[in-house]
Amino acid sequence: MSGQVMAFSSLTSNDVTKQPDVNRRSANFHPSIWGDRFLSFTYNSMGTANNRELNKKILELKEEVRKMIVAPVDENHSEKLDLIDAIQRLGLSYHFEDEIETILKQIYNFCKSHNHQEATDDDLYTVALRFRLLRQQGYHVSCNVFDNFKNEEGKLDETLANDVRGMLSLYEASFLRVHGEDILDEAIAFTISHLKTVVLTNLSPTSLIDQVAHALKQPIRKGLTRLEARHYIPIYQQDPSHNKVLLTFAKLDFNLLQKIHQEELGHIARWWKELDFARKLPFARDRVIECYFWIMGVYFEPQYAFARRTLTKIIAMTSIIDDIYDVYGTLEEVELFTEAAERWDISAID
Repeated sequence: MSGQVMAFSSLTSNDVTKQPDVNRRSANFHPSIWGDRFLSFTYNSMGTANNRELNKKILELKEEVRKMIVAPVDENHSEKLDLIDAIQRLGLSYHFEDEIETILKQIYNFCKSHNHQEATDDDLYTVALRFRLLRQQGYHVSCNVFDNFKNEEGKLDETLANDVRGMLSLYEASFLRVHGEDILDEAIAFTISHLKTVVLTNLSPTSLIDQVAHALKQPIRKGLTRLEARHYIPIYQQDPSHNKVLLTFAKLDFNLLQKIHQEELGHIARWWKELDFARKLPFARDRVIECYFWIMGVYFEPQYAFARRTLTKIIAMTSIIDDIYDVYGTLEEVELFTEAAERWDISAID
């Protein structure tokens, strides 16, 4: 691989750009903002006594939370729904995928057996939360569960605006709508309008206003799990009813995952620096850290370390090839490069 990189870099080096008859384009990509920040992270630190103790503590807390999840479900499901929502928003749901699926299936079957009648008897917050969690899990829940919140004209009742927590829950649920669900189309506009007023008037508790302001910029459905977990942990801590075991578990798990991700970035950063693309191919984007972050949106769990490393490298290399085609290479050069790639013959580098 190094031989191929050196051979290709000779084609696109400063010697080539000095040729007067070659007019090179430039996208003026800015240099990487990260520098050597991640080079110091190594895999050795995960084996220290402190980290072994941390892993032990996490396993203990995980078992306590698991017992909370599998505990019998009450008929109105509200406490269990709140627990699952907190687990997901704290970034812990990857530990309990099977348990969460089992509980949500029980809740769905219960609602279905009662023709979703109990859903219309609950407050807006609970109805919207149950709707969102079940739809996220792939269960078909009718948007008719929100009919009970309409006025005589068939529109969402304006008095709902007094329930900020319920409005926020409905807002988040509306992002799970599908084509033709008019009430949820109305709900997104209705809730955005009233929630903006909540932020402007500043009459609700600070923690709730912070949640609303963040949700308007970044709804749960459009968020990245690790970023949203980092944002939600201090919000959950401010909630007087927060579960201390769950909060401690979330903090320790976040720190452990962060350490894993930093060490993976250290490996990738050293690989990238050894290839020296920033110097050899200065016209291309130096964005390997951003590539890793992109993949983190898909695979953040510890067991997918190999996938993260591999896909980051693939995307970083693909990005360079993209810049060769879009920015730097002449038509003749990219045609030759394409032919060489299609032949997949090592002798094509000569």
